[in-house]
Amino acid sequence: MMQYQHISVPEQGEQITIDKNGQWCIPDNPVIAYIEGDGVGQDISPVMRSIVDSAIEAAYQGERRIHWMEVFNGEKAAALYDGDWFPQETLHAVRQFKIAIKGPLTTPLGGGFRSLNVALRHEMDLFVNMRPIRSYPHLPSPLKEPEKTHITVIRDSSEDVYSGIEWQAGSIDNERMLDFLCQEMGVTRLRFDTQCGLGIKNSSKEAAERLMRYALNYALKQQSKSLTVVHKGNVLKFTEGAFKRWAFAVAEQEFNAVAHENGRWLLVKRDNQDDLVIKEVIADNMLQQALLTPEQFDVVVTTNQNGDYLADMLTAQVGGVGIMPAANLNNEVAFFEPTHGTFNRIAGENTANPSSSILSAVMMLRFMGWQEAAQKIESALEETLLAKELTFDLADYVTGATMLNCSDFAKSIIARISNSK
Repeated sequence: MMQYQHISVPEQGEQITIDKNGQWCIPDNPVIAYIEGDGVGQDISPVMRSIVDSAIEAAYQGERRIHWMEVFNGEKAAALYDGDWFPQETLHAVRQFKIAIKGPLTTPLGGGFRSLNVALRHEMDLFVNMRPIRSYPHLPSPLKEPEKTHITVIRDSSEDVYSGIEWQAGSIDNERMLDFLCQEMGVTRLRFDTQCGLGIKNSSKEAAERLMRYALNYALKQQSKSLTVVHKGNVLKFTEGAFKRWAFAVAEQEFNAVAHENGRWLLVKRDNQDDLVIKEVIADNMLQQALLTPEQFDVVVTTNQNGDYLADMLTAQVGGVGIMPAANLNNEVAFFEPTHGTFNRIAGENTANPSSSILSAVMMLRFMGWQEAAQKIESALEETLLAKELTFDLADYVTGATMLNCSDFAKSIIARISNSK
């Protein structure tokens, strides 16, 4: 086992493994890595772990337990590793122990990574960003029926415009690229070619196939009704359009999908239940349909930028990014995280809403197959919200609410977990 400089591996607990068939093997006493996070991470991460521990004890009566192992990134890492915000031993530890959960991370000013979150995804090739989006009681929503929004967005995290391949307008490299496009590639459709910044949108067959493969396996495992491929292929035919074609080809070639009667969609046959319907929707139409009739969608798979827009819009429909969870995944590592930022202005004040971090832990437990513990947390959270026991960010929206600080909100959830059957 690798020796770490600042990471203390628990004396008890076992490593999670993956067998030769790609199946995750979760022991009853796994070591799980966590990054506390910057800003309000110091407030929300400890209560998240307390809630998880309480739910596991209530569900399994001592037969299962997580052994938590702190690893470092962001400000805490910089203090420990002589200014290194992104220590390599953290990446080694997460790869070794397979599952991790983190708090929000900041980005160093004046240099370093543009985003520590994006850097983690790219460095570890966490090509799946997953956002399960649904409504909970007493969350602010612009919709009359937010409960109809229950959609899981599976978004590519490996390429598209987020690859960061771009050139500043007026720079020497930008002028060289403009000259190449116009003189060598015959590009004539640049309306304004002076002071014109350029960027590359990359879309590969390999990335589309592995994302669709992951999404199909997830949809089948969850017994989803439909999987919708969202793209802008009507305009971007060789990137977004190719993504759709490659995704549909995976369904046909690897999952035996057959043509739908409408001639545009596909069906994956299932024994003793309805077929999985594979749809395709143009991205701008998807934004409209997901607002007007969200109930027609179940699992959605899409490119990086489309998924960024879509997930945030859907989250706004059911309460905002302060609530919803997320995961960044590949076939060998699973990283769970809240969707909000560091909120430095309230850091250390014990007022932050820990719900996004708590629900990220619910995602983690479900991923591990510990459904009973996950359900106890989600039910207790719903009961707490239903009782109008809310943190400050929600209490102002609800008449008759009781405002709780972060730790008391967690205690209320834990009490409901303890009283559950």
